Amino acid sequence: MSQAAAIAAHRFGLGEASLGVVGNDGPGWLLAQIGPADAQSGADLPDTAAALARYTALFQQQTQARLAAPPAPDPQGAASGAAPQTPVDDINAQFRLMVQADQRARLATAAVTTRPYPERLALFWSNHFSVSTGKGTVRGLAGAFERDAIRPHVAGSFEALLGAAVRHPAMLRYLDNDFSSGPASPAVRRLERLGTFAPGTRGLNENLAREVLELHTLGVNGGYTQADVTAFAAVLTGWRPAGFQPAWHEPGPKTVLGRRYAEGPQALGELLRDLALHPSTARFIATKLGRHFLADDPPASLVDRLAAVWQRTEGDLQAVATELVRSPEAWRGGPSKLKTPEEFVISSARLLGLGGSAFERASDGGTTAMGQRPQGAPSPAGWSDRAADWLGPDAVWKRVEWANRVGARVGGRIDGRILAADAMGPWLSPDTRRELERAADGQQALTLLLLAPEFQRR
Repeated sequence: MSQAAAIAAHRFGLGEASLGVVGNDGPGWLLAQIGPADAQSGADLPDTAAALARYTALFQQQTQARLAAPPAPDPQGAASGAAPQTPVDDINAQFRLMVQADQRARLATAAVTTRPYPERLALFWSNHFSVSTGKGTVRGLAGAFERDAIRPHVAGSFEALLGAAVRHPAMLRYLDNDFSSGPASPAVRRLERLGTFAPGTRGLNENLAREVLELHTLGVNGGYTQADVTAFAAVLTGWRPAGFQPAWHEPGPKTVLGRRYAEGPQALGELLRDLALHPSTARFIATKLGRHFLADDPPASLVDRLAAVWQRTEGDLQAVATELVRSPEAWRGGPSKLKTPEEFVISSARLLGLGGSAFERASDGGTTAMGQRPQGAPSPAGWSDRAADWLGPDAVWKRVEWANRVGARVGGRIDGRILAADAMGPWLSPDTRRELERAADGQQALTLLLLAPEFQRR
């Protein structure tokens, strides 16, 4: 198969067991896929409203159970052995099951999809608009966020994607907007008269405003000021997981980036549209897309072209995704981008034809042990897209251990030598071919293939 087929399958896609799936027209194979990402389905996968209700009910049960729990026994007087299960433990177990169901759905969908290009875009945008289950209030909501706010919009307008992400309960909770209130809002004035304040109810929280400007739209050097952050935070007051609540909204107009926005819920949509169309947003996201698909330092020519398409089409993500495929820079060279642990596991499952079964025993497929917990990024910036952040000695050794375990499980029934030729085609170097031919058995050959530079990169 051609170099173009290998690039389509691995650089734009998520890996294939055979390049024959792509055929002789790599760009055409990708362009035919562009559209919303595949819907995830399953009995344990609620939509946003159901996920929010489920989380709220469990959280209330957890709080009541903690209040009703007897005092902890004296450790010196406690009997040896495991501590008995408590109602709180049972509720925490239910939270864990919710998180695991979301992880399994995310990875299994990527492992089986026949449209890997929009799936890769879904992974990119989920990381761009990162929400993390590392914060307890997002448990059970991160999966619904990806399903409802990200997947339907990966080939729509960026304005719609941005609006869906910012207004989603997971994002509002993750970046503390549920604790933000207008200092002069009716609710705060009433509490001031009564002299009763709950924690965090009478001031602006700037977290969401700052991250939307810095991470989601303009970029850190996008031209905004601290005054813009504060005014944006005032626009966001009243937006809470259950929807817009005017009693908490800061009255009066607000000025962000030199434009005046009237009081009310419509101001957020107007402001997000202006941010989506801003030239700094076009360049910031064009750079991130180039970094994700091509190189840690993407070609300036590609970034310029993507930014120009963005501005010409007012952030039409289908047009941008099309331009990525049509760009000449994307079809040069061999594997360049190091796979993250999540990409490594997904592409391995696709290579070996494991499908969703790869995540039956462990919902994360082993990615957490390699340093990347699905839907659990360490900060609102998401997971790094640069190779240097994934190449520490311990991180590399974890990949070796994981590949050895997979080789031991399936190496007896899969010939790594044949698979390598079918899956990698012209990307397979002579050195790797020789190493595979010298393998002592199928297990070793498969392990060597999974750890080969051509497979570790895309």
